Amino acid sequence: MEFEDDAFVLSARVFGESGAIVELLTAQRGRWAAHVAGGSSRRMRPFLQPGARVVARYRARVADQLGSAALEPVGEGPSALFDDPLALAGLAAAAAVCAAALPEREPHPGAFLAFEALAAALSAIEAWPAVYVRFEAGLLQDLGFGLDFSKCAATGTTDDLVYVSPRTGRAVSRQAGEPYRDKMLALPPFLLSSQARLAPGDVGAGFDLTAHFLEAFVFGPLNRPLPPARLWLLDRLTDAGKL
Repeated sequence: MEFEDDAFVLSARVFGESGAIVELLTAQRGRWAAHVAGGSSRRMRPFLQPGARVVARYRARVADQLGSAALEPVGEGPSALFDDPLALAGLAAAAAVCAAALPEREPHPGAFLAFEALAAALSAIEAWPAVYVRFEAGLLQDLGFGLDFSKCAATGTTDDLVYVSPRTGRAVSRQAGEPYRDKMLALPPFLLSSQARLAPGDVGAGFDLTAHFLEAFVFGPLNRPLPPARLWLLDRLTDAGKL
């Protein structure tokens, strides 16, 4: 079995004397693990950080066994963010969420595109935390748990959508949701339109929203918590006053 595909590195761990087992998010084949010869060497280590963009050339004798991959770095990758620890934390959190949420060897092109969009946005210091929330919403969509913000679940109106049902993931208008506001999740405007201006608290509400559905639909059924890197990112964003 052989293939070549664009990919992002999700994780890498030392294997043997000089090799590494690398998890990749590939464009066409989803999450894929491979042995990379020399992957723990000083020369290779910078290219195997979470979020690094690579071209992977994979080969295996038998399709259902762990194969080997040669990786060619694309662009600067995480090294371009060394002066921005917060953006690096965002990249690491996104990689950890993908690694924990995506089934192995199952195509998820939407997840790859969402990760790609986030990676491209990390240089925009003020905007990328909102893009991160959109990344997690896109991941949920690609896993089959899409959130529906197109209209009010109770009335069908498309106006004044400010809540989300924590049970169904569907939007609810202010009027219909007011009697149950204490049980509803807030719907920040930037999830309705990319043109919406960010108000204080919007990004935090977005993180709460996607965390709820990741736990309810993805990690809860697997008896897993949210990845520590995701929780650490939230702490860092809180300390930086970004939420």
